[in-house]
Amino acid sequence: MNSKTNQNINVGVDTGKFQLDIYIRPVGHFFSVTNDDKGIKEAVKQLKKYQLERIVIEATGRLEMPFIMACAESKLPFVIANPIHVKRFAGAIGQRAKTDKLDAQLIAHYGEAIKPPLSTLKPEIMRSMSDLVVRRNQLLVMQTMEKNRLQILPQELAMTIKPVLTAFKIQIEKIEANFVKLIESCPDYQAKNTILQSMKGIGKIAAASIISNLPELGYINSKQASALVGVAPMNKESGRFKGMRKIQGGRYQVRTVLYMAMMSAIQSNPIFKETYQRLVAAGKPKKVAIIACVRKMVVTLNSMLRDGVMWEAPKAQS
Repeated sequence: MNSKTNQNINVGVDTGKFQLDIYIRPVGHFFSVTNDDKGIKEAVKQLKKYQLERIVIEATGRLEMPFIMACAESKLPFVIANPIHVKRFAGAIGQRAKTDKLDAQLIAHYGEAIKPPLSTLKPEIMRSMSDLVVRRNQLLVMQTMEKNRLQILPQELAMTIKPVLTAFKIQIEKIEANFVKLIESCPDYQAKNTILQSMKGIGKIAAASIISNLPELGYINSKQASALVGVAPMNKESGRFKGMRKIQGGRYQVRTVLYMAMMSAIQSNPIFKETYQRLVAAGKPKKVAIIACVRKMVVTLNSMLRDGVMWEAPKAQS
């Protein structure tokens, strides 16, 4: 089959940590490549032989991003599908068996039958946003260190710190302005950003951090979302020892930003304010209460993005 075909060709890609399984429908061609630069280059070479309608790949994690980047660079039409939607489609057509080939075939069938709109996501912009979030965090750390020194140094030396703080402030503001430009450059990001910021407490920085560092949000379940951010409590028990449940792992960049966002949310968002006050009143340490609220925030945002709905403020009691 070559690029002159009139068939509507949909490609399904099943992503693994080390392998990509690819099925081309209705041609019936199936092949696998390694999920690395060499394998992805070979996959793109094979796919460019066809006049494709869309390449569908599930958003199961960051494992798909190198392949998506390659598709974007080669101007191949791609869709990052919600795994929940693919699973529901499998149930609707009665597919229960699971193999790598069948999964790829299912995803291609989903693309042909449902015709999900092509993605406008630009992985290079996501990468740039992530770099900006990291750099902003670095500047904030240095800014805090200088502010702390300002409190302990004698007056004549303190004067040398103020120009440095001014420089940090200017650079941080420039980075935040770049966030806005990057988000406005992509319709998918704009839509996601609007949903995220509809929740009181989520500002442009928190939204940018989620979009760039937690692209899976909206495509996964509540437990997975909490675990990815690192706010899911883990049992620390062994033998007779019964310890407190603690959080561990996860993406600390997002967790740090959302922790700060929650500090604002418990002041402005009645839902989180009530949750925080209730937990503290029950004897929970303040930090534990805040983390619990962050977990509630992550779960709620995941549902909002999954369903494409805005935040709904609680209705006033009559």
